[in-house]
Amino acid sequence: MLKGKSAVVTGSTSGIGLGIARAFAGQGVNLMLNGFGDAAEIEKLRAGLTAEFGVKVLYDGADMSKGEAIAAFMKKAADGLGGVDILVNNAGIQFVSPVDEFPEAKWEAIANINLSSSFHTIKAALPGMKQKGWGRIVNIASAHGLVASPFKSAYVAAKHGQVGLTKSVALEVAEAGITVNAICPGYVRTPLVENQIADQAKVHKMSQEQVIREVILAAQPTKKFVEVEEVAALAVYLCGDMAKSITGTSIAIDGGWTAR
Repeated sequence: MLKGKSAVVTGSTSGIGLGIARAFAGQGVNLMLNGFGDAAEIEKLRAGLTAEFGVKVLYDGADMSKGEAIAAFMKKAADGLGGVDILVNNAGIQFVSPVDEFPEAKWEAIANINLSSSFHTIKAALPGMKQKGWGRIVNIASAHGLVASPFKSAYVAAKHGQVGLTKSVALEVAEAGITVNAICPGYVRTPLVENQIADQAKVHKMSQEQVIREVILAAQPTKKFVEVEEVAALAVYLCGDMAKSITGTSIAIDGGWTAR
């Protein structure tokens, strides 16, 4: 059903975003990748996906903190792929600090990349989706879009905002053949979480092994990291016909974290 569709996945050169991009490529979806990293490694990744799955794969390293760059990025995707059928907003950064010590520049960066970028990509994608009468928007939020943790004020605020954006846009386009949903993963062992482990170790004055056991996975009753492939499979499902009545929802995939 998705074969021949085109998808933009932000923050897709590693971690969850790359897992989602691979899952879509496996369904025959053409891709626009985005993210930072070594240029040669990214080109190897892009060419590898094309060779493995036989789909068109483009890349643009647009800065997701800048609205003008995002608008140009989305136009490049639409022009290069013949439109944007699927939009996955995955780009995100994290910083851990007590709120009264939180660097203002970090707050702004997290708000821009984790929340405002979704506004800019959605604004750019919707006209084409409305014209086609079909579209899927999946915002990769977080369990922190549903519940809070200390020392993560900017991230929690931005992810709560992303969940709210999901609901509002879903209502606006409910009759246009477009669905808008948020996936709220718990802890997935990605480069972002690896950085959090190190940061939390400093804040709590623990070893990294203690942080994983007593801080990171303390919130997840399963005591296991969520796997990237689980999140990717859910994203693919939400874009299929069997999920056409699912819209405006926030789906937790968090080992039971938000059931508490």
